Amino acid sequence: MQKGDEASVPQYPIESVDKALRLLLLLGEQPEIRLSEAAKFLGVATSTAHRLLAMLQYRGFARQDPVSKAYLPGPALTGVAFAIFGRIDIPGAATPIMRTLSEGLRESVHLGLLDGATVRFVAAVEGPTAVRVASRLGRIMPAHCTSTGKVMLAELTEGELVQLYPEEDLQRVTPHSIGSRRELELELLRIRKQGYAVNREESEEGVASLAVTVPTRAPGLRLALNAAAPVHRVSASQYAEITHALHEAARHIGDQLG
Repeated sequence: MQKGDEASVPQYPIESVDKALRLLLLLGEQPEIRLSEAAKFLGVATSTAHRLLAMLQYRGFARQDPVSKAYLPGPALTGVAFAIFGRIDIPGAATPIMRTLSEGLRESVHLGLLDGATVRFVAAVEGPTAVRVASRLGRIMPAHCTSTGKVMLAELTEGELVQLYPEEDLQRVTPHSIGSRRELELELLRIRKQGYAVNREESEEGVASLAVTVPTRAPGLRLALNAAAPVHRVSASQYAEITHALHEAARHIGDQLG
């Protein structure tokens, strides 16, 4: 964790405020934190860590997963993050990198943002070939039916997933779409193990795609990058090469966003 830009410790530091702010920074860097981890990180008793987290939870800066009991960024913290990122031109920062990626893969690429149980495509570059996947820029689609959405869903906790999908049955976009929460949970396990998501005709017949997450420092902001192509041009033997290129581009985009 990086320290702030201050030259020195304030003359009259307030220890409890400092600890609460350090917890906020930790919530921004980790997918979730447990009470024991917070106590160890701060070097305090679990009772002290619990009081600090309870106050953050009261003010909306943290929330507790009802299943795992871990703490996650709350709506107030994500609201601040989105307000800051709202001033950043995400497509402007990502598109030059995406253009280079598209030229290298010779396929269309998209940047998606997770919005509840949907994915919103905020940037796109079409491939250079005559037969290519058309841009999905501006489209909103069910997250569980796209590689971009699935790879972001894989970062959620069990409790968050249940909140997004309270019913067992899920909407199908094509006959190949995931149709149940149980099926989705199994798919997300595979994605977590392999580090990328695959979509073969789940959102559009004749189209395949692979996606990876884009690392960002904003709590609650989830972005993912995909490469999409006609299904006959994407075989399992190409997954490693494509996802390597995606991971490199995603890292560069994350660096640009700060």
